[in-house]
Amino acid sequence: MHLGRTTLSKFLIQQLQAEGKSDLAALLVDIAAAIKAISAMISKGGLADVLGSLETENVQGETQKKMDVISNQVFINTFESGGLIAGMASEENDDPMTVGGKGFSAPFLTLFDPLDGSSNIDVNVSVGSIFSVIDAPRDRAPTMNDYLQPGTRQLASGYAIYGPSTMLVITVGKGTHGFTLDREVGNFVLTHANIQIPVDTSEFAINASNERFWEPPIQRYVMECKAGKADIRARDFNMRWIASMVAEVHRILMRGGVFLYPKDNKDPSKPGRLRLMYEANPMSFVVEQAGGLCSTGRARIMDVQPEEIHQRIPVILGSRNEVERIEKYHHEYDAGEDKAYSSPLFSERSLYR
Repeated sequence: MHLGRTTLSKFLIQQLQAEGKSDLAALLVDIAAAIKAISAMISKGGLADVLGSLETENVQGETQKKMDVISNQVFINTFESGGLIAGMASEENDDPMTVGGKGFSAPFLTLFDPLDGSSNIDVNVSVGSIFSVIDAPRDRAPTMNDYLQPGTRQLASGYAIYGPSTMLVITVGKGTHGFTLDREVGNFVLTHANIQIPVDTSEFAINASNERFWEPPIQRYVMECKAGKADIRARDFNMRWIASMVAEVHRILMRGGVFLYPKDNKDPSKPGRLRLMYEANPMSFVVEQAGGLCSTGRARIMDVQPEEIHQRIPVILGSRNEVERIEKYHHEYDAGEDKAYSSPLFSERSLYR
């Protein structure tokens, strides 16, 4: 039971009502309701026939899981009935959807990944949902350009993680806060207030199977971490990889670390792997509000001006000192400074030397 503890609704009233932002608080409560519904279905797994793949692909060319489509529809239904959304964009839809409801008076647009890491769902590994909230135009229907706002203009963002417990982690620009779902009473309860990411870490997360495709700065960083005490880092690192951005970011928020999904040359047509608008931007807002940094390796993610709704981007985020080191390696590489590759280990093993 959570007698006397702060529920999500109470927290949002405290954070937003005094500033006249009750509509934003109401929208976040709606999002929480959608997350509860998705959590209930995921928790049943094979009992509810929600596992497995469909014979369809999304706009990304990815085979859709059943829960991708179900989760997407849960969010759509929630936003359509709530009356607070003028339009929405999702990983699972080719184009943004305009919502009728209150005509053009609805104050917000949402961008969301309804089920991040869905490739893990059939093997019972944590998955999640990611969302971002931005202002909508008040005097007309939203157009594509209205969605293409840099991350610095987000009003709120967050994610849900469906693991041993379901958690909702949000920011409205006043720190990052985590809520755990109490299934007995159906409320999200504040369990992790003012989360802070440690500035230092000895843990990194990257898909090592792509090592031969990485740019030299990423090769350099990872090789130094793997060398541990034997190289210039003078300490041992642990490597993690879950293949779910939500799970990776959640671990970093709880205990520190750095997550890398960098640019590579495996598919030159893709400047990155993750989507800017509904993955990188909302997670960057959450991480920065917790004291971390988020970068493409060459620029702050939230400063990037979006060009299209499904735009891909390199992502490096987490503990401040590690992200700054990785940015430094990119800058040295771009400047052609040979000292960037002075590590003997890098010289011996890299594909680029």
